[in-house]
Amino acid sequence: MIVSQKIVAETEIICQPTLPAAVVDVQYRLCVAKETDFQVDVASPSTPIFGSTSAEISLNSVASYSDSIQDTLIDSTAVKFIPSIRSGSYADIGLRSYMEDEHIRIDDLSAYLGSLCFMPSAFYAVFDGHGGPEAAAYVKRNAMKFFFEDADLPKTSDIDAVLLEALVDSHRKAFLLADLALADERSVSSSCGTTALTALVLGRHLLVANAGDCRAVLCRNGKAIDMSQDHRPSYLPERKRVEDSGGYIDDEYVNGSLAVTRALGDWDLKMPLGSASPLISEPDVRQIMITEDDQFLIIGCDGIWDVMSSQHAVSLVCCALKRHNDPERCARELVMEAIERHSPDNLTAVVICFSSPNHAKSSPQRQRLRCCGLSEEARNRLKSFLGGN
Repeated sequence: MIVSQKIVAETEIICQPTLPAAVVDVQYRLCVAKETDFQVDVASPSTPIFGSTSAEISLNSVASYSDSIQDTLIDSTAVKFIPSIRSGSYADIGLRSYMEDEHIRIDDLSAYLGSLCFMPSAFYAVFDGHGGPEAAAYVKRNAMKFFFEDADLPKTSDIDAVLLEALVDSHRKAFLLADLALADERSVSSSCGTTALTALVLGRHLLVANAGDCRAVLCRNGKAIDMSQDHRPSYLPERKRVEDSGGYIDDEYVNGSLAVTRALGDWDLKMPLGSASPLISEPDVRQIMITEDDQFLIIGCDGIWDVMSSQHAVSLVCCALKRHNDPERCARELVMEAIERHSPDNLTAVVICFSSPNHAKSSPQRQRLRCCGLSEEARNRLKSFLGGN
């Protein structure tokens, strides 16, 4: 028979005459179509068969093989997981006298960039300013220009390796362009700067870029996975880079004045263009494929991470989603938890969920196999055998 892309199961009811009376062996053979159309040949077995049936499995089909036989379940690996994006954010001035944090939350990037044809597409960012709020506010205002409008991306209808490589490269360039723009921006002091972390969702792909000590944390089956590295002097590779470039660390501050080793702006700490500098703006960029095991992403400024671990934040959001399934409230609860833990900084958190509100979280999507069409004789023998056991 000809079958299109579906999972096919064959059930064989086999009588084994060498065994004591009427012992029946139920065997299942499963195969998955890998091409649009393919031929299924059912070979005659060497053992006598009462009946044989082939059943097509479609999504969400629910039926029983027999009242006397336990339902058979199989996992579907053929259906790709497509994220369903929703998010929430919350920010608080905390114990500071003024607010230097900024953030961006765009669940539908195509609404901002009409030419973008990939769905879903979303963009998020957090900026933690220092030396004043001007640098963070400037980068936020111009983020779409730096990251997308000025990006030279290939024209393609597919998210392939070429596009992903171009996106990684364009994000690195965007951080450097924003840094250079701050050097020329008269409204921003040379002693003012900002850390920056961005998260781009494009189809099933997640790309995170970071310069500074904001952090992105992925929840995968309830476990925290850091998607960024805190760029601080306590991180030995960064300390070595600072010292190798002529800088020094004094009481965990770069050149005695800044607590991060990467940032945009702060041009009074940077060397002339082309020279090695203790403080740089080049981001680390990480990219992964989102799967159905990935529940949400948290991005936040260091006011959150100074007082709680990545795993504590993930566990808090997991519990909150089970209670109310609202990422906006989750973000607020994260900030309130940090305040209760006496965070001394401004606080900003963004929670990005990868599944719709009614998505079943208890188990992955499963398909139910319906087996039917046994001969009358086979059905009677099977029921007789099961009824006697």
